[in-house]
Amino acid sequence: MRLSSLADYAVVMMAAAARHGAGSRLSATALSVETGVPLPTAQKLVGRLAAAGLLRTQRGAAGGFVLARAAETISLADIVEAVDGPIALTVCVDEARHDCALEGSCLVRPHWAVVNGAVRQAFAGVPLDRLAGVHEEVIA
Repeated sequence: MRLSSLADYAVVMMAAAARHGAGSRLSATALSVETGVPLPTAQKLVGRLAAAGLLRTQRGAAGGFVLARAAETISLADIVEAVDGPIALTVCVDEARHDCALEGSCLVRPHWAVVNGAVRQAFAGVPLDRLAGVHEEVIA
């Protein structure tokens, strides 16, 4: 399994935004420079992340964007799904699709939902503040 480049870049940008702190107004240009994500890609991702409710945008002279929620409430799953859509390891997980040649005789298909759920849960368990390095984990 591999994330798309866009999802990877979105995670990098969201982590950078989280490091700036809650309420910090940012621009796609500034994050592009800071992260190395090409500006057209950064602009595209800001739009997708805003449409998913992860960023709040404001146009105009005082424009830019801020995280729509606290970084600890935004998960890796939220970011990946904002860019790539629902996490689905195989087409079997999508009940609406029937394009697998083995569908009629596959004995594994009923179990993919469990595997997919475990992967999604793992992604959902990683908060943005941890990805950004602003969450200090205490090790006993």
